[in-house]
Amino acid sequence: MSETPKIELHNVAKAFGEKQVLRDVSLSVATGESLAIIGGSGTGKSVMLKCILGLLSADSGQILVDGEDVTHASGSDRDEIRAKFGMLFQGGALFDSLPVWRNITFALTKGRLTGGKEMRAIAAKNLDRVHLGEDVLDLYPSELSGGMQKRVALARAIAPRPDIIFFDEPTTGLDPIKADVINDLIVELVDGLGVTAVTITHDMVSAAKIAHRVALLYNGEIVWEGPTQALDNSGNAYVDQFVKGRADGPIQ
Repeated sequence: MSETPKIELHNVAKAFGEKQVLRDVSLSVATGESLAIIGGSGTGKSVMLKCILGLLSADSGQILVDGEDVTHASGSDRDEIRAKFGMLFQGGALFDSLPVWRNITFALTKGRLTGGKEMRAIAAKNLDRVHLGEDVLDLYPSELSGGMQKRVALARAIAPRPDIIFFDEPTTGLDPIKADVINDLIVELVDGLGVTAVTITHDMVSAAKIAHRVALLYNGEIVWEGPTQALDNSGNAYVDQFVKGRADGPIQ
């Protein structure tokens, strides 16, 4: 008997008024797998993640996490489900008014300024995982470079030791060298912590490096999915156009 997927979507649809963003999305992510979801802006990638997290409610279809139907979960059930997830937001989304160590431990304290000594130790441990030292514990986000902010945001995402981490455009705004550092860290964290990872990205270099498998979302539907190694020879016109960045093709 096959292992239950960590995340499953069955025929998920979501519209905002007349605009149909997700049409009929079916997808599964295995435990410990790193999946990259690629596609242009406005294709529904972020909406799909928000539906999984319960920040948006799907209009139809089914979403399961660890085999449990979470499509319309609410209240304490939804809080329990969300506790399984960590999130690296596109811009880092660090709190400007809090030092690094408070940012990292924010989810652990639920925003309360408590447990100073213990929280600093936890923050230092997670900073070490992203190759930053204790010298940044008391700095504020404005005192960090863009690459360092991303690494602190990564440390915050993994601090609660979630089962699943979502990465939203993790290399956006970074030069190629800093982007590669973040890619290496994601691979290291996924392998080292055994988490399941789902990454939204336009960056094909990043997708090729961090993902075991790739899915292309276009016009609210998954039009192709397969192993990362198949990207350059997928036989799919949508993938071929997106990977090669061509103006001509089925993607308009």
